[in-house]
Amino acid sequence: MLVYPSGVDVSSTALRFLAARLKEHRRALGTRWRRLNAGRQALLTLAHLRSGQPYAQLAAGFGIGTTTAYRYITEAVNLLAALAPTLAEAVRAASTKAYVILDGTLLPIDRIAADRPFYSGKHKKHGMNVQVIADPKGRLMWASPALAGAVHDIRAAREHGIIEALAEAGIVCWADKGYQGAGDTVRLPYRGRWDILSTGQQAVNRSHAKIRALVEQAIATLKSWRLLRELRCSTTHITSLVQAVLCLHLASSN
Repeated sequence: MLVYPSGVDVSSTALRFLAARLKEHRRALGTRWRRLNAGRQALLTLAHLRSGQPYAQLAAGFGIGTTTAYRYITEAVNLLAALAPTLAEAVRAASTKAYVILDGTLLPIDRIAADRPFYSGKHKKHGMNVQVIADPKGRLMWASPALAGAVHDIRAAREHGIIEALAEAGIVCWADKGYQGAGDTVRLPYRGRWDILSTGQQAVNRSHAKIRALVEQAIATLKSWRLLRELRCSTTHITSLVQAVLCLHLASSN
């Protein structure tokens, strides 16, 4: 396999953050020697998450075995996922905002037609449903664990306890029509065809759409990590990947 120099568009803050956490982890384990130091292991993990390169290609570039690359990346991802904010922590942070924006996104996965639980009728493809909370400026605040793509947004939000947590904290939340019946704290557009809505209802829906559109920035932030654009791993690992990316984003943006 040919090896060549390359680059990855991730901030040095994220690299330093992960390297520091890995050093702490190694000290706790009492690790004396590894093929890669903490900094190189952090770089290996960031390259995998950001570019989505296979383990074999990364292993060749870093001069280690494929199994070692998998083990190092999995260790770092699990460490980051454990550091990601919980829903309760995200709600506390959201309590300082005027409102938040809630939306769901589908992370595509490589599944066949027979895997119906993972097929999203809305997106017409297989994937995992992830709920995203953004602040009024469209900045990513929290991402949920991944559920099968066939799960609708309102059901996913309820399973994660998002609706209840926001209501208890009295936080106003803007969402789309997929969250009908979510409760009084969730602001939804008027339902019905545009031509049968009154002028006032049309104005409200236009305003609502402008506010809610900002959540697309948060979703784009999540999917800027190319591994999440087309996942080829076990569905049981996807939540850890999402939480790891969330942790890195928040660490580099603070």
